[in-house]
Amino acid sequence: MTRTALVSGASIAGPALAYWLHRYGFEVTVVEKAAAVRGGGYPVDVRGTALDVIRRMGRYEQLRAAHLHMGRMTFLRDDGRRVVSLRLDRLGGADGGDTELPRGALTGLLSDAIGDDVEFRFGDSIAELTDHDSGVDVRFAGGDTARYDVVVGADGLHSNTRRLVFGPEEQFHHYLGHCFAGFSMPNHLGLDHEGVASTAPGRTAVLYAAGDPDRVHGFLSFGRAEAPFAAFRDPAAQRELVASVFADGGWEVPRMIDAMRTADDLFFDVVSQIRMPNWSRGRVALVGDAAYAPSFLSGQGSSIALVGAYVLAGELAATTDHRAAFAAYEQRMRQFVADNQALAIGGGGVAVAPATRRGVWARNQLFRVAPLLLRLGAFGGRVAKVKSSLTLPDYTAPAEVGTR
Repeated sequence: MTRTALVSGASIAGPALAYWLHRYGFEVTVVEKAAAVRGGGYPVDVRGTALDVIRRMGRYEQLRAAHLHMGRMTFLRDDGRRVVSLRLDRLGGADGGDTELPRGALTGLLSDAIGDDVEFRFGDSIAELTDHDSGVDVRFAGGDTARYDVVVGADGLHSNTRRLVFGPEEQFHHYLGHCFAGFSMPNHLGLDHEGVASTAPGRTAVLYAAGDPDRVHGFLSFGRAEAPFAAFRDPAAQRELVASVFADGGWEVPRMIDAMRTADDLFFDVVSQIRMPNWSRGRVALVGDAAYAPSFLSGQGSSIALVGAYVLAGELAATTDHRAAFAAYEQRMRQFVADNQALAIGGGGVAVAPATRRGVWARNQLFRVAPLLLRLGAFGGRVAKVKSSLTLPDYTAPAEVGTR
């Protein structure tokens, strides 16, 4: 009998999981609160073990075709004076086909891989879950009900599935002391495949030109003692918070604030991790940011999501016992997740927005000697090791169908 799975979330982990589950013979439904798969978005990285996942999907050439080939990152003082420029392709252990691409290109690749093999329910979400020995009864926000053999939450840092099954986010949410706002705006500086960052104590403004000659990504990040949970669902409050922090900013900051106030693609969030003692309960499991968000400071969120989706689907295919499958998934992924989350701890936030002028000066000195450290193998080596620290297992299942 064909097993059924409901996946909540259609960003990266969700579609990747849906692809592999279908390939192993599951009947899969993906529910997504947005009206369609989101295009656009800021650049993301696919590195190390995650590249092997893409290869096994037969989509590596499509991935590489979307590579942004970014040039340099220039760091400025808060008054706009240049500090140093670094080649982005030399940072973070960028080798072996590591790929930076628009988020929308990655979600598009996953959609292409799935084709019409999976049912998508857009504009809907899970309202209630009731776990039984024989399945999970789901009531959707739109009013429909259905039963599935397993349900997987792939719905991000602020996961609705996690809240319904495991409880409030606050118990798993580990705030790393920073907030950020991202948006697109006109490319006033004529930047071309490069980034520019201006840092003042406790805050950094970044313009990142990722291929569109007319538009750039603007990022405003800043330190804050406590996470502004009240602003998560209030765009007006988000805009006011960011504007107040950067009110006296120099360089391009005033123009960035003006653009942020009217941007229709504003994305505001905290720099945080999700850490959970267990990633499953009953017939419900979590994958990607919903289970183990590493934060953008690690640069590994998309990669961990792809790897986690591959492993979870494979373990579910290998046995009809969901409990054994979920346990094996956690056992295989735990150390890989811990190592990648550790990349964001002990320096990531300091590099983004040092809290003091002395901290900014020290960060700038480090960046000045970074080219030498790269040549000596003393810069980026940790990422290079961690990103490939998990070797993908080979999974087979009697119901497996051929690759698309």
